[in-house]
Amino acid sequence: MTLLVHLGGIDEQEWADAFRAKMPNRKIVTSSDEFDPKEITYLYVWKPRDDVFDGLENLKVILSLGAGVDPILKHPHLPKNVPITRFVDDTLTQCMSDYVIANVTMHHRELTHYRQEQRAHYWTQYYPAPATDIAVGIMGLGQLGADAAEKLVMLGYQVNGWSRSEKQIDGVQSYAGLEQFDRFLADTDILVNLLPLTDDTRDILCRQTFEKLRRDVLPHGPVMINAARGGHQDENDVVECLRDGTLGAASLDVFKTEPLPKDSPLWDLDNCYITPHIAAISSFEGGVNLVAEQLELFERGDALKYIVDPAQGY
Repeated sequence: MTLLVHLGGIDEQEWADAFRAKMPNRKIVTSSDEFDPKEITYLYVWKPRDDVFDGLENLKVILSLGAGVDPILKHPHLPKNVPITRFVDDTLTQCMSDYVIANVTMHHRELTHYRQEQRAHYWTQYYPAPATDIAVGIMGLGQLGADAAEKLVMLGYQVNGWSRSEKQIDGVQSYAGLEQFDRFLADTDILVNLLPLTDDTRDILCRQTFEKLRRDVLPHGPVMINAARGGHQDENDVVECLRDGTLGAASLDVFKTEPLPKDSPLWDLDNCYITPHIAAISSFEGGVNLVAEQLELFERGDALKYIVDPAQGY
């Protein structure tokens, strides 16, 4: 029962050492070690190379380092009928909620407007509306979205949630399915994307979506926040909508190409706030503990936690 650590640019040896300390009786190898592919039963993976699954004919479980699993699901050689689990951790959830709340409150309090006023040396006492007047719409009500929604409710915001199926969260107005998407957008001032990346959600952050957001509450236009995947956003549309006022501002933590190319026009837009994919990170200690727990569950014959449905993409 051997665990292969394959993390695409992340320090695999650090993870392998931590797994060995946590599970001293288990064999752990990294992608740079010499090993017999037939002995690999478990794969801990992030951003898999093309050859990652070569020879792994006895693979029993694939464990993702991240909460998102699209780099794994889109792999052309992904073996069928091998369960995939995603990463869920309290620290990751807290950090994502921190990011969402920081950016929602920043835009609600009109930082872009005041930053422009400061540069022009203007003193104009415009008072933003209270949180109770602002509707935040969260796309994706999984672990991360639900936690952010609950915390925004406690801060007094009107909170809407949109997901594949209806969810019940205290204080959150739930919208579900494509038939309710336009209603969700029409009731939203600040749009937060925490969706998984699937064929259905790719490029969902586009002009057609932005034009349907509510436009009579935030004085400089609705806002978009994306902390999920760069594949969700049509970056040409984001640029043009920030320029022409369809969007008043945007906060982007993820991009189609990372690092964001130096010639991207997003860098130079005063109403675009860029962070380098740091909204939330998988906790090192949490990842080690979760993998150990998952392997113990599997070998006892108990159900794994956080299993991915490849058909749904998450």
